[in-house]
Amino acid sequence: MTQLTNDTLAFLEKIKGKTLVFTNGCFDILHSGHVAYLNEAKAQGDYLIIGLNSDASVKRLKGEQRPINKELDRKFVLENLKSVDCVQIFEEDTPLEIIKQICPQVLVKGGDWKIDQIVGSDFVIANGGEVKSLIFKDGYSTSKIIQDAQGKM
Repeated sequence: MTQLTNDTLAFLEKIKGKTLVFTNGCFDILHSGHVAYLNEAKAQGDYLIIGLNSDASVKRLKGEQRPINKELDRKFVLENLKSVDCVQIFEEDTPLEIIKQICPQVLVKGGDWKIDQIVGSDFVIANGGEVKSLIFKDGYSTSKIIQDAQGKM
């Protein structure tokens, strides 16, 4: 099971009493759909923390050819976006265990997810939090970018 890093633990201690928003994903090749989504996610509270799939979990979820960018590179890019306050890498296929450790007040995913499909929604709601399905910029995906780059439109 993934343990929160010292940086994440220090961040959580520093922001006690503020509204923490959590989202997760692979964020393999960052595109404008990701950035718009993360900006909207941040607008749901005071701070935004991202659960980032590890390289091993991306491989299990997306296939042997993924990720394109390694986890520490993906983490670095995300940490340098204005909307992102903290990034925690997790090894599992879903972020449920770190959601339980972090206990965010707001849990969000893109609009292609229904609230009852969002991993951790039951936990967050049971703890008095909110779960939201945000915007989804149709036509933007890492898979599509890879297909286009390979000429498989």
